[in-house]
Amino acid sequence: MSALVIPARGGSKRIPNKNIRPFFGKPMIAWSIEAALRSRCFDRVIVSTDSAEVAAIAQRWGAEIPFMRPAELSDDHTGIRDVIRHARLWLQANDTSDHTLIGTLLATSPFISAQRIIDSVRLLETCDKQRAFLVCAFGYPVQRGFRLSDDGSPEMLFREHLKTRSQDLDPIYHDAGQLYLSKLRGNAGDDAPYLGEGSLPIVLPSHLVQDIDTEEDWVRAELMMRILLETGELQ
Repeated sequence: MSALVIPARGGSKRIPNKNIRPFFGKPMIAWSIEAALRSRCFDRVIVSTDSAEVAAIAQRWGAEIPFMRPAELSDDHTGIRDVIRHARLWLQANDTSDHTLIGTLLATSPFISAQRIIDSVRLLETCDKQRAFLVCAFGYPVQRGFRLSDDGSPEMLFREHLKTRSQDLDPIYHDAGQLYLSKLRGNAGDDAPYLGEGSLPIVLPSHLVQDIDTEEDWVRAELMMRILLETGELQ
C-alpha cells in the first residue's frame, strides 16, 4: 500500500488563500490532486489541512480528508517533515494496511505531471535508496555570487572563484519544492531529511520549477504554465 500527502494549510500571508486561489481555471491545489490521481501510484491521496474551506475544495477534486491537521502543526514555523510525520503516524494508527511508500506533493506544484510522478516512483523502487525528491540546478553558478555590504559594495561569497570561468564550475542544485517519496522501513530513515545519505535526487529542467511565494512568482508561473499547456508538456 502507498499513500500521498498534500500539505495545504489555510493561512498564507504573502499570497492569501494561495492553495485554493484559481490558477488556469481550477484551484491551485487541484493541479496536484489531479496529477496524483492520474498517476495511479498511490492507494490514497490525502490532503492535510487545518481549513474547512481547503478540505471541501480538496474533496471536490477527489482527495481524501480523513483528519484535520492539529493547530500546533498549522503555523508559519511548522516544517513539512512534521506534517508528514503526523500523517504517517495517523495512517499507522488508523489504517490496517501495511504502507510501504509515502509521498509528499506540495499543493503549489502545478507543473507536476502524472508521468513525472510515475517515473519518480519507478526510479525509487528500482534503486537501493530509501528516499527520492525532485531537484533543479541553479540557473547561474552560485560560486560567483556576491552580497552587498553595509555600504552597498559587492562582496564575493567565494573569493577563490573570482577568476574562475562559469563553465568550469560544478552545477549546484536546490530542492524543486514539488515531490518527495520515501520507502517506509520502520527505521530512522522514515523521518530523515531528504538532504543526506539514502536520498536519490531526481533532476528536473529549470522550466518546470517555480517557487510560488509572492505575487511576482504567481505571474511568472502563469506565463510558464501557458507555454507548458500549449506545448502539451504536462499531458
